[in-house]
Amino acid sequence: MLVKDAHIIRLVERIGDHYRKNISNRFVRPALLTLSLEKQTWDQIETLTEKLETYRYHGFHVDELYRQIAAAARFVSVTRRDLAPTLRNRLPADPGPERILRDMAVNNFSSNLQVFADLVNELFICLVEMDRGSAKGGRPIYMSIPELNDIGPMLVGS
Repeated sequence: MLVKDAHIIRLVERIGDHYRKNISNRFVRPALLTLSLEKQTWDQIETLTEKLETYRYHGFHVDELYRQIAAAARFVSVTRRDLAPTLRNRLPADPGPERILRDMAVNNFSSNLQVFADLVNELFICLVEMDRGSAKGGRPIYMSIPELNDIGPMLVGS
């Protein structure tokens, strides 16, 4: 099933924009690269946050989008646990003119990560609703993807 819903496309755009500007920016990216995530997870996150043009006109494959959401949820969970509490200590001190921008990125990182998690969760909820509606009494696609079982706790932080 291909998804071409304008609301979902806008959500994916917002997720990518927020990720690039507030999560994986030039100040925080070096610390992100130290996270212990599989290459496949990083590839899924990159597809979700960077490659919108590829899918904008052709549509998203539902199962691929679900896997990208699962990868983003793993990223959020691992980042909350392993990086957010120690981010300031993992980055080199910058006495230069960009120190204020670096400090802002570090100080706002946890709240920006939460906004990212909320956007991914909103995308997941919209996709599940669409999936249920198109299943027409059958089994929705999301029920056949085991990675989605723990999506809520990973994104909400439980």
